[in-house]
Amino acid sequence: MRTDLTPGDLSGRRFYQLLTSVVVPRPIAWVATTSAHGVDNLAPHSFFTIACANPPIVQFTSVGRKDTLSNVEATREFVVNLTTEALWAEVNATGADFPPDVSEFDAVGLEREASARVRPPRVAGSPVALECRLHSTLPLGDSTVVFGEVVHAAVDTAAMDGDDLPGIGRLRPLSRLGRNEWATVGEVTPLDRISHTEWLRG
Repeated sequence: MRTDLTPGDLSGRRFYQLLTSVVVPRPIAWVATTSAHGVDNLAPHSFFTIACANPPIVQFTSVGRKDTLSNVEATREFVVNLTTEALWAEVNATGADFPPDVSEFDAVGLEREASARVRPPRVAGSPVALECRLHSTLPLGDSTVVFGEVVHAAVDTAAMDGDDLPGIGRLRPLSRLGRNEWATVGEVTPLDRISHTEWLRG
């Protein structure tokens, strides 16, 4: 037996909560921007993924018009910082409704690190920073999807495994679930991709 629902059965906010309860876990883009007036902004966005492999493009969604979106539109640059278990409280705090003239870096007490290719700073304590230049935006209803071409990736050497790629056990990333639920990495199981003939052979 199932409960059948349509967007018309629930308020917009309630159907949004339903979606975020089932599209889980969601990685978090901790987006650093700099306003046209020079104020550094930092905010978490949990509608985040890779949009294209070549060229390398990542995307995040701004639900409503937030400082992040205004800054990206004005300067065409941003940095996606990895959110980690060690910075859980700070990630959550930067989601508060600070006014545009207040930097979340300063309000929350996060150290900046200069970026290599863009103006917005990195979060010094984050093990991975993806420096991006705006590719395009796509307005959708009450939201805007932001696409950024990755022009530089900075990875903490300590987060690398033996194959020169970041290791999940070293990164300890955070993710968002439903309601006010968060998660860290649990059990990780390696599983190689197989061909259809291998599947048929069992």
